[in-house]
Amino acid sequence: MRTPSTLFAPLLSWFARARRDLPWREAPRDPYRVWLSEVMLQQTRVDVVVPYYLRFLRRFPTLASLAQAGEDEVLALWSGLGYYARGRNLHRAARAAAAAGGLPRTAAALRELPGFGPYTAAAVASLAFGEQVPLVDGNVARVLARVLRLRGDAGEARERAWRIAPGLLPRGRAGEFNEALMELGATVCTPRTPRCGECPLSPGCGAHRQGEPEAFPGRTRAKARPLLIWAAPALLRRDGAVLLRRRGDGELFAGLWDLPSAEVCGDDAAAAARAALDACGVFGQPHLEPCGEVRQVLTHRDLRVLLFRARARRAAAPAGLRWALPADLASVGLSSLARKCLRAAGVVIPG
Repeated sequence: MRTPSTLFAPLLSWFARARRDLPWREAPRDPYRVWLSEVMLQQTRVDVVVPYYLRFLRRFPTLASLAQAGEDEVLALWSGLGYYARGRNLHRAARAAAAAGGLPRTAAALRELPGFGPYTAAAVASLAFGEQVPLVDGNVARVLARVLRLRGDAGEARERAWRIAPGLLPRGRAGEFNEALMELGATVCTPRTPRCGECPLSPGCGAHRQGEPEAFPGRTRAKARPLLIWAAPALLRRDGAVLLRRRGDGELFAGLWDLPSAEVCGDDAAAAARAALDACGVFGQPHLEPCGEVRQVLTHRDLRVLLFRARARRAAAPAGLRWALPADLASVGLSSLARKCLRAAGVVIPG
């Protein structure tokens, strides 16, 4: 009977032939670039990440340059990539690491930095520093679940995969093995219609032998998705500048600039829009004109934003807010939702 480690013996030779040519794989491996790529790739496709990664590196080519930047500039470059807590934590961790002399070399030490969970810490430690540690992301969990026929849904399979993964690592080649597993899951052992005929592990794959690869891991029961409804007023100055508010810690899109907004309770969206202005210190309520709505599907909820336009009666921005001219918006940290809302309100964003 083949042991789990021998089942995976063909993986490294397959990876040497089939690995994609990606910018963060250039030798020699730079720990900062490995880390940046792993953060950007969380829940985001490679084809989406590559242009963001290259643009980010042009502005912040080193850990020190990122650590010295302001948060607004970092989030402006992250704008549109989504999951913005990643960008904020990346910046905070860069500052902490730079102050300590560089990124730590072990997964355990990396876990002490903001945004480093078990996966990211193991990825940087194994890929950049050669530490003999396993990693498990969604792709790895799916491959192990199929080859070893791990029962349970995606979450349960991932927990089991973390327990099994240390025993699969070839001596001295953990980083290469980890990356090969991720590559196989991303390109061959995909969630739907896996290409088993191209898989180096199919001869020993339990799910493939049973003719049911897509049954592993088991499906997670879908949860009801709450719907949030916001009202957002776009307050415009005579010169075309729009009033923006930075979203606070604990809010959706924390740290990013956005239109003032308030949750709509009941049917009076205009009252919620006025409440949003009141909360920001904009008094002497201007006339609000409805100008459309924007919908956004988030990871765990759906969001509907009802938009209003109004003319500002004062040029000064209340404390904690800022006026942004259309020409300035390209350098402001905005979510993709905020960009949609501004466009719906008639604000032209360059680029």
